Amino acid sequence: MHDEELISRRDIDFQLYEMHDAEGLLGRERYSEHNRETFDATLETAARMAVELFAPHCRASDEQEPQFVDGKVVMVDGVKEAVKAYCDAGFLSASADFESGGMQLPVLVSQACLSYFRSANIATTSYVGLTSSNANVIEKFGGEKQKARYLQALREGRFFGTMALTEPQAGSGLSDLKTSATPQSDGTYLIKGQKIFISGGDHELSDNIVHLVLARLPDAPPGVKGISLFTVPKFHTSEQGEVGERNDVALAGLIHKCGWRGTTSTMLSFGEKDACVGEIVGKPHEGLACMFHMMNEARIGVGMGAIMLGYRGYLASLKYARERLQGRHPADKNPLSPPLALIEHADVKRMLLAQKAYVEGSYGLAFYAARLVDESRTAPDEAERVEASLLLELLTPVVKSWPSQWCLEANSLAIQILGGYGFTREFPVEQYWRDNRLNMIHEGTHGIQALDLLGRKVLMKDGAALTAFDKQVQQTLAEAQSLPSLEGMADQLAKAWQDVMDTVTHMRPLIQADRNGALANANLFLEAFGHAVLAWTWLRQAVVATRGLAANPSSDNDAFYRGKLQACQWFFRWELPKTQEQLALLRTLDDTTAAMQDDWF
Repeated sequence: MHDEELISRRDIDFQLYEMHDAEGLLGRERYSEHNRETFDATLETAARMAVELFAPHCRASDEQEPQFVDGKVVMVDGVKEAVKAYCDAGFLSASADFESGGMQLPVLVSQACLSYFRSANIATTSYVGLTSSNANVIEKFGGEKQKARYLQALREGRFFGTMALTEPQAGSGLSDLKTSATPQSDGTYLIKGQKIFISGGDHELSDNIVHLVLARLPDAPPGVKGISLFTVPKFHTSEQGEVGERNDVALAGLIHKCGWRGTTSTMLSFGEKDACVGEIVGKPHEGLACMFHMMNEARIGVGMGAIMLGYRGYLASLKYARERLQGRHPADKNPLSPPLALIEHADVKRMLLAQKAYVEGSYGLAFYAARLVDESRTAPDEAERVEASLLLELLTPVVKSWPSQWCLEANSLAIQILGGYGFTREFPVEQYWRDNRLNMIHEGTHGIQALDLLGRKVLMKDGAALTAFDKQVQQTLAEAQSLPSLEGMADQLAKAWQDVMDTVTHMRPLIQADRNGALANANLFLEAFGHAVLAWTWLRQAVVATRGLAANPSSDNDAFYRGKLQACQWFFRWELPKTQEQLALLRTLDDTTAAMQDDWF
């Protein structure tokens, strides 16, 4: 097994079994047919397939982007074989019901499996990730005929899926969508409009592609409250799931990107011949609520994808730093003394430790979010399910955006460690940076996540979600304060977290009085809140590592746990202190940015 170059299996086991108690889920009826052995066997299968089928064409799919040739999308060898094997092995429906052909795994475990595939080849994995989310929306909101047409085929991987939101003139401004849906006498709708940046929008990997399209009905009110959702297949499909003639959906062009090149990014034209047929999903004018069910899943997936690209770069630069001999310590002036491995230099250690802190801290947060999904669905008490849903809503902007920013910084540090070699295409770290740069943009830009967090999530339901998370923070603080070696960091986080809570209290009436002015610097809150959440994540890991050292002092465990504690200490000393100045600046409502005039630039 060569999965160590994709991700640390020891870290996966730590997150699954020591941090997030995957085995504790086995006592719930939904997961009762599983055990630790089935979890581990599934992880081993994922690791093997990722190494053998996904990783080998990662570079080739970057260097040879998909092309449109003779009316079809052509891509490098290996992609179709990889996604077929993925679907055949059941990973496309890893968390779906047994009755639907799924494995009925906890989301916690299925996300761990996905870690391998995302690390091996983020572009190829995108096709199946989008399809899984598409199927979940149809299952939750679709009518019985839609489910009969599409659901089994999507779960099996015979059909793939997309979500088609963005339009050329609107970008992230969904209230300005113009795609129309005209009712027909048979209950279907004629769809007409243009969509852009549609990932997986056309290819030959499946028998059909089911687009989830946002559009407006003739009587739609303006803005986002007038948006409906439709299934629009590439090929007309019978109620038995049989593929027929081509629907009026045309590929208008392939987009050539900075990174993530192996995934087709498309411009799609719906209804050029006025014959594009779709069916409504859910109720009229409630399409955005349906689509956000998919988007929230996608946002957690974006965060996990950013983490795995950061993780891959971290491991690559760590390997290089251990093998590359270069330079001597500042005090060593003897040119005949042997050069040191890069990892012996303090500044290289700094860059490696920063990567470890960003990547492994984010990984812990993403696993926590996955466990919250399981809790929201299967916790025995309704109050626990409601609380888990609240926590998930609050943290989704952070799970999406914090790794997208800071694991990208980890990729930059990986390039720096390799020096000039890192800037060449002979080494993979530059590709990881290019691939990761997308994650601050898609599925809701960084700025949109900031507005959502400060303008809505921390305030919603009179602060219920923030109160629920405060309870989690206080529990971790109490655990850490009971351990003498962590007491100082616990006190530091307690102070930083209280600063966050006080800032929310301060900002609440200001947001109500002047929403534009109060939210103008929302990015400061996103970063400060995210740093506080990551510090909490690291303190949780430090508690487990400290107890693990005491209970299990083997040499292997010693190095692993001490690495966790050192990364936690680094984050608390180098990153967490930034939040104080950021929150103080936010509270001043500084208008330097907002007051800037167009003609002053």
